[in-house]
Amino acid sequence: MGTAEIKGLQEGIHSNSVVHPGAVIGSKVRIGPFSVVGDAHIGSGTIIHPQVVIADGVEIGEGVEIFPGAFIGKEPNGAGALARPISFQRSVNIGDNCSIGPNAVIYYDVEIGDATLIGDGASIREQCRIGDHCIISRCVTVNYATTIGSRTKIMDASHITGNAKIGSDVFISVLVGTTNDNVIKAGYGDHVVGPIIEDGAIIGVGASLLPAVRIGAGATVAAGSVVTKDVEVGVLVAGVPARFVRRLVAE
Repeated sequence: MGTAEIKGLQEGIHSNSVVHPGAVIGSKVRIGPFSVVGDAHIGSGTIIHPQVVIADGVEIGEGVEIFPGAFIGKEPNGAGALARPISFQRSVNIGDNCSIGPNAVIYYDVEIGDATLIGDGASIREQCRIGDHCIISRCVTVNYATTIGSRTKIMDASHITGNAKIGSDVFISVLVGTTNDNVIKAGYGDHVVGPIIEDGAIIGVGASLLPAVRIGAGATVAAGSVVTKDVEVGVLVAGVPARFVRRLVAE
């Protein structure tokens, strides 16, 4: 279906938008002025606000709303500065009924489940997988090759490092930092591993999680803590470094 044919059939596509002739556009889709849609698949009932860029190979489900300035399908580019090799598939899959906030950037090779909110200015790098009914809030950065389960909430300005694993029903408060490399200057290798946060864990405001630590299911990390070693299932830890405070669930 060519661009002119799409626009003739759907008055919701603004004349000042650019839509690739090969794009598949569902019914009742609205595309605002100065948006660019590549060779993509846009599900029915989706709203694309002005000045959005959707690259080739992107698939967007039904009932999605994408706010101004969002860029979906950015190609990773290390500019010669990254130690790690960049590998990715030229595709993005966003489920039904999601919301993508203004100026959010979603790289190639990302999958996002249904009814997930991506907040204003959030960034999600390549090889990330995010489940259903999640919140990735304002200015959250999710680095490469990270998995996030369903119903997990990551609040404003937190950083999720590369090669991290986050379960379902996790709550991560604001300004949480996670890291994946204790060596720093040894280059990229198998030692670069982010934290593992198991189902139902809670991470308090301003906490820092060091590389490869495991936060057990149902555990809580108190605000401002620095986690340097594994946290058992169902316990509260606090302090710098974080230490056992009490057990939250029966053994």
